[in-house]
Amino acid sequence: MSRLRFDISMSLDGYVAGPNASVDVPLGEGGEQLHEWIFGLASWRDPHGLEGGETGPDDAVIQESLEATGAVLMGRKMFSGGQGPWADDPNRDGWWGDDPPFRKPVFILTHHARETVTYANGTSFTFVTDGIESALEQAREAAAEKDVSIGGGADAAQQYLAAGLVDELELHVVPVLLGGGVRLFDRLGGSPPLLELTRVVDSPTVTHLRYGAIR
Repeated sequence: MSRLRFDISMSLDGYVAGPNASVDVPLGEGGEQLHEWIFGLASWRDPHGLEGGETGPDDAVIQESLEATGAVLMGRKMFSGGQGPWADDPNRDGWWGDDPPFRKPVFILTHHARETVTYANGTSFTFVTDGIESALEQAREAAAEKDVSIGGGADAAQQYLAAGLVDELELHVVPVLLGGGVRLFDRLGGSPPLLELTRVVDSPTVTHLRYGAIR
């Protein structure tokens, strides 16, 4: 069975988005700082249709994750920023235009049904309305022998962590202090996993901490 993995950038004081997030400012005030380390990497630029980019330890971490992933899980807010009926969502087609960077099946957790959307580059968005376990089952089938990755946001990750379904967690800890916003490890009632540190990779801009679930 494929593993369920999750990786996310986090501030030194534990936030994965800044305060006052909105459709216009989806990462919240100051939240863009959490991802500046990745924008120049070759492994990030290539699927976004950009040439060149830096290589090195940070790039290798991202490339490894991309190659291991066969399908992605994602919350509705991560997909479009909305939460009501799709007809009322001005960003109903998501943030990425006609060439989404995933290049693999993506399963969106939502309360509002709609038909699957498929793109020529291999990306597909399937909208799952019957819960996190159903979405994971569908993603694992689509991923075949590869891993399933939780693409965000914090709420989707919290649901899978609380249910004890996450096999591996990687935090990309950025040396900034946001002072407020969205915390990753809030609302983890239920059965969150016990974790053990399995790898540390560091660079001047970010430290990658990988944890495996103890079962």
